[in-house]
Amino acid sequence: MNKEISSHQSLHGLKPECLSFTEVLAQSFAVIAPTTIPASNIGLIVALSGSGTWLSFLIGLIGLLFVSININQFASRTASPGSLYSYITKGLGATAGVVCGWSLVLAYLFTGMSVLCGFANFSGVLIGHLGIHPSSITLLAIGAGISWYAAYKDIQLSAVAMLWMEGISIVLIAVLCIIIWAHKGFALDMSQLTLTGATPGSVATGLVLVMFAFSGFESATSLGDEAKNPLRTIPKSVMGSVILAGLFYICTTYIEVLGFNGAGVSITNTEEPLGFLSRQAGVGFLGELVGLGALFSFFACILGSINPASRVFFLMARHGLFHSSLGTAHSANKTPHVAVTMCSLMTFLVPAGMSLFNIKLFECMGYLGAICSYGFLSVYILISIAAPVYLYKIKQLRRRDIVFSILGVGFMMIPVLGSVGIPGSSLFPVPEAPYDAFPYLFLMYIVATSGWFIVKRRRSPHLVAGMHRGIEEIHARFSDRSKIP
Repeated sequence: MNKEISSHQSLHGLKPECLSFTEVLAQSFAVIAPTTIPASNIGLIVALSGSGTWLSFLIGLIGLLFVSININQFASRTASPGSLYSYITKGLGATAGVVCGWSLVLAYLFTGMSVLCGFANFSGVLIGHLGIHPSSITLLAIGAGISWYAAYKDIQLSAVAMLWMEGISIVLIAVLCIIIWAHKGFALDMSQLTLTGATPGSVATGLVLVMFAFSGFESATSLGDEAKNPLRTIPKSVMGSVILAGLFYICTTYIEVLGFNGAGVSITNTEEPLGFLSRQAGVGFLGELVGLGALFSFFACILGSINPASRVFFLMARHGLFHSSLGTAHSANKTPHVAVTMCSLMTFLVPAGMSLFNIKLFECMGYLGAICSYGFLSVYILISIAAPVYLYKIKQLRRRDIVFSILGVGFMMIPVLGSVGIPGSSLFPVPEAPYDAFPYLFLMYIVATSGWFIVKRRRSPHLVAGMHRGIEEIHARFSDRSKIP
């Protein structure tokens, strides 16, 4: 065992096999940050999906279950810091892997940026009750700075902190939602159950932000070096985080939309929906506790986004795709400290720049969240295509694997269609500005980064061979363990 850890450690220099299943699950849950949706962001989704919001979450849950099955075809056989980048390179080749890597980097960083805006906005509202009004830039810097330190210092410290912050928040919100529903006499909301006013287009458009709500469920795959027994703990974390978050979203969404019926206030314009509903139910103190818990959850998500983004940069740099300094690990902390620092800085600078242009933090949160969804959608579609190709290569492809692949791609195409729209269609209308431009901005980003890789590959003929060699080394280390029942 000691010999295995030693070789494991020397391969990438990260802290080997230090995280339990619960701590690995905490990584996925931290990026999902399920408490931030009912506590703050639910109005953004209801504005798009209306009474069909719960259905958008249900479709998202089902679709991502199929995606998680496809991810676990790889995660049960191999593990590395490269997350889905290394999986897709293994299944579809270097170019698809690089497209995935750039998509993941954008997805994780923009998730961190969006949630950092949420942190600054939410903390500003809470501190404002005390008569203190710090600037947006100050709050953004505090959130990014503390997250940087935790990610830089120790992955285990990060995981434990995220676990406690998210766990306490979920319990508080569950208790509050039961009280709110009891205040409504445990009524059934027929307008939601019959989807009054909802259209296929509105449900599909809402799925874009639903993907943001679930985004990062696969981030545990970036802990391949640091997880104990990774071929078991990581697949369980990927699947478990989707199911738990999905059920939590469906239940809390139904109760919150019901709670705002007849309240005289629209949930779409409320930045603290649970705070408002707690006061209506006469338990305002509980709403304040939930607000504090959500604040910690925002922070956990920023930290949870920096961790996997830095590890994707880390492995891509070790494959020669970025400057070699990004592929170095801290000698004492065993963290990818240079990549962590760069990701933290980028996570701060973009929201800070938007704030200087007087874009409201609440709006920044929605914009950045929508853009990051395209990164995740691209990766989820690619991994669903890569899974059966990979299984075919290793002669383990079954008919049901093809079905899971088709279903995974099919479900992910629903939010893609909803985000682009069909000109002139009433069922799938083109989204309003600026959301209508975001898919094309993301497409330009992919074209630019793919072009960069093509140029780099021509200048360095051995680049692709080095990528494959690095991933094969990782895969070979797990080939024997993946056969263990």
